[in-house]
Amino acid sequence: MNKLLIISHTEHYKDSNGIIVGWGPTVTELNYLTTIFDEVIHLAPFHHEIAPKSAIPYQNNIKYIPLKFSGGKGLRKLSICLYAPYNLSIVKKYSREASIIQFRAPTGIGLYILPYLKYFNNKPYWVKYAGNWIATELPLGNKFQRWWLKNKISLDTKVTVNGNWLNENENIKAFENPCLNENERVVGKEYLNNKNLEGKCNYCFVGGLNDNKGIKKLVNVFRTLANEKLGTLHIVGDGVLRDEVEEVAKNTKNNIVFHGFLSKKHILEIYKKCHFIVLPSKSEGFPKVIGEAMNFGCIPIVSKVSCINQYIDHHINGYLIHALKEESLKQALLQSLILSKEDFNKIVAVNHKIAEKFTYSYYLKRIQKEILGETDHKI
Repeated sequence: MNKLLIISHTEHYKDSNGIIVGWGPTVTELNYLTTIFDEVIHLAPFHHEIAPKSAIPYQNNIKYIPLKFSGGKGLRKLSICLYAPYNLSIVKKYSREASIIQFRAPTGIGLYILPYLKYFNNKPYWVKYAGNWIATELPLGNKFQRWWLKNKISLDTKVTVNGNWLNENENIKAFENPCLNENERVVGKEYLNNKNLEGKCNYCFVGGLNDNKGIKKLVNVFRTLANEKLGTLHIVGDGVLRDEVEEVAKNTKNNIVFHGFLSKKHILEIYKKCHFIVLPSKSEGFPKVIGEAMNFGCIPIVSKVSCINQYIDHHINGYLIHALKEESLKQALLQSLILSKEDFNKIVAVNHKIAEKFTYSYYLKRIQKEILGETDHKI
């Protein structure tokens, strides 16, 4: 029996019906992985808080096993060491059942999981590194994990990263983050056919409301814009800055709507209304929402960080915010407001084709070929 063991930091909860739910994008990805594995076992932390709307249940042959949640700010970081023996005992137990293991980094538990997988584990494994592979400023734990993956693991252990980087070991592979199914590809095409710039331009932001995601810059800039084509800014997500940015947004005539957490079904309705997605982040791997938004006809206005400029060419199929300052963001937004109808239609068509790389089918075929070494694919 072909079993995949996944070790991650994905937050899990119980919903109002007592059903285990986890962060939607990761759970969806795991549901698709069951099409190439007989069973998936997922070890990840359990939280006792109320489940957010972005959390969804598993649908296929997946067994969830809770780990103790650790990490956080200040003294809470000590819990990483405190809960390490328990979490390692769970990893050791379920590693025996697995045919292959995937560890999803970077995360606090990576400080001991990565050494364990190298020195105390006899099963094949690969690492999915979701952070910024080239960032110069990183938390110490993330920096250690990236160093470990570059220098300490054997060359037959694959590491998948965001972006294609020169001078890396041959076992470090560029992999797109999947976020689209075949039905969404069809629906996305329909959205494109029904979009135009004849009316006002609507914008969306999808992500955490925190400093790293640049939400304060976005609200500060949007509230000062004056243009007759300017429509609504839809903000999807929640976080520590929500109260602050909502208060700032009150002092403007421009329309800014805060939706909080939404299910993917409702996020797609936001994409349907919008012409652009804006993500002025300080650091990213490659956010899944960029691929999603491109599929549904939203042109990216995004930071030039990590590998994002490997998919978005400035003024060709989107806008890059070259300097993370409010003035640079303002100029990018103003440029989007003078985009012609003809160029808009050309760009969204090109981006829809690029979004094929973010489908689950494309992702699964690459795993079968480049991670598992299979020649006969199940999908």
